[in-house]
Amino acid sequence: MPELNNWPDIGVSTLGHVAIVEIQRPPNNFFDISLIIQLAEALEWADVTSDVRAVVLAAQGKAFCAGASFSGDEGGNSDPGPGALYRQAVRLFSTLKPIVAAVQGPAIGGGLGLCLVADFRIAAPEARFAANFVKIGIHPGFGLTHTLPRLIGVQAASNLFYTGRRVDGPGAVALGLADELVSLEDLRARAIGFADELAANAPLAVQATRRTLRANLAAAVKTQSDWEQEEQARLFKTADFREGVRSVQERRPGHWTAA
Repeated sequence: MPELNNWPDIGVSTLGHVAIVEIQRPPNNFFDISLIIQLAEALEWADVTSDVRAVVLAAQGKAFCAGASFSGDEGGNSDPGPGALYRQAVRLFSTLKPIVAAVQGPAIGGGLGLCLVADFRIAAPEARFAANFVKIGIHPGFGLTHTLPRLIGVQAASNLFYTGRRVDGPGAVALGLADELVSLEDLRARAIGFADELAANAPLAVQATRRTLRANLAAAVKTQSDWEQEEQARLFKTADFREGVRSVQERRPGHWTAA
């Protein structure tokens, strides 16, 4: 495993018993398999570092994570598509210590999935949350069809999935998607403060309670993301997906043909 701060796209620092894991691909912080592997390694490093009792997941730039990018080398992986990426993402749900996400801006598509790895989300009013997959003609991914209903209920999750609409920071708190609303200037400090509250308690007891509450979560995410990947692979071949990509690029409604 790489040494602390030896990851090219994330920064890791500690403050007391809190590790701060920061995505450093501004302004949009798009992820690929390389970034997911780096995040998994950093969280696994936190798991084996006894002084770390809680983690803050944050990001540079205007977006927390504006979604996935499957272009480019993807870290040299021989299977860089969604299946390989989602297999690595399961590692994020398998870690041991509580995570607080500081969401300063958009968490969109797979970026919302990444946001839901955390146990808690502190959001700024400028935050935007969306499972916008239907806007581009594909099926949700990143285990979201398990994690989002688990968090906010099937009805509210269905609303977000079927409409692809965006929810701002206050709306996210109202839905239970975010736990607190904090000004942008105070966001990082409050996320660290929240993590400090977790870290002030007996660490073995916190981790044991977390294991109970998240029992089988990683396995459930794997099962669901395997299905999601199959559906995405099927829909990637459709005319509607190609039209969805064009419509987003051209900032217009999609002209769908159901083909």
